[in-house]
Amino acid sequence: MSTKNEVVVIGGGYAGVMAANRLTQRDDVRVTMINPRAVFVPRLRLHQLVGATHEAVVDYRDVLAEDVGLVVDSVTRIDAAGRTVQTAGGDRIGYDHLIYAVGSGAPTPQVPGAGEFAYPIATLEAARQLRSALFDTPGAAPVTVIGGGPTGIEAAAELAGRGRAVTLVCGRVLGAYLHPRARRTARKYLAALGATVVEGPGATVTAVTSDAVELGDGRPLTSAVTIWAAGFGVPDLAARSGLRTDAAGRLLTDETLTCIDDERIVAAGDSSAPSDLPFRMSAYTAYCLGAHAADTVLHRIAGEQPTPIDLAFPAMCLSFGRDAGIYQLGHKDETAMRLYFSGFAGKKLKEFACEAGIKHLATEARKPGAHHWFSDGKYRPEQLRTRRPEFAQAEISSPQIHNR
Repeated sequence: MSTKNEVVVIGGGYAGVMAANRLTQRDDVRVTMINPRAVFVPRLRLHQLVGATHEAVVDYRDVLAEDVGLVVDSVTRIDAAGRTVQTAGGDRIGYDHLIYAVGSGAPTPQVPGAGEFAYPIATLEAARQLRSALFDTPGAAPVTVIGGGPTGIEAAAELAGRGRAVTLVCGRVLGAYLHPRARRTARKYLAALGATVVEGPGATVTAVTSDAVELGDGRPLTSAVTIWAAGFGVPDLAARSGLRTDAAGRLLTDETLTCIDDERIVAAGDSSAPSDLPFRMSAYTAYCLGAHAADTVLHRIAGEQPTPIDLAFPAMCLSFGRDAGIYQLGHKDETAMRLYFSGFAGKKLKEFACEAGIKHLATEARKPGAHHWFSDGKYRPEQLRTRRPEFAQAEISSPQIHNR
């Protein structure tokens, strides 16, 4: 009989890899990571994959600890009572503790025709299919990108920078997180690249056809290739497994990231909803949550009380093609500051953020437990008291740097 604590990590993105690496601190822990792909996908690069300026894949040998077992498969069901997971390949894998880090993707669009005629961009496979479609489409043909968030902005800018005739449909406003001053800069960059920005009350998409996008104010936009970069969705694995989720399908947890239905299941990344108050999506947030999820499991194995999460990342970075970027600083309440970096400085900071994520994972693989993050010990408890009073008793302690 094995004396190892078997820990299964579902998902091999930023959160899953960080968690798996961090768990190798203990010799009595055996870690198995299950992921549908044999390569790591830095999602921050997917718009570059579409624009043919980056392949958006990293070999797991560069970011995953040698002691972590990698199973290339998909999990179809979690049997919490039996402490096993069922894979699409027919295997049943047992666990003592489970980390749920399945990530996120694009939801099924509810707009008529979008599911049939619009290309998603949120996964490696989708981005590759989109790049192939663009390769088969004349360079002068009109391309429409739907979604005014980071994914839509970066995809539109990347393609416009490659000479494509791009229209970016933003709905209400371009880059909702950006400060108005940074938003003006973003419009300027997109215009310089030749992209047309459509935003405002009438800029909602009501239908997509094979050659057009129809807007709420009645305007038709001719579109040879339509890209869907709006909305957010997570795999329904938790719900299919009988575990409680929030309205978007994220696994509900307490502030230690422990599943409210089973203390042997811990969640991290985009698919987690601590206290039904999820953190804003970013690669940085994902791998910090992955580290904390691993710490929670390690505390339980050691017979210790897990600690609540305290994490803040008040910034956003965007690339505008290969020559410019915006690095927007923000307040702890998730509102943007007037301060932001643009142009060459913004580009360098964006590139630094992309590279830093990979370096953090690689460092954790070599030195498990090395990753730490800053926290203020104040904003999250205030959020809980005002927005989720039923969770207010789970207030967070106030160390300025969290490290297990």
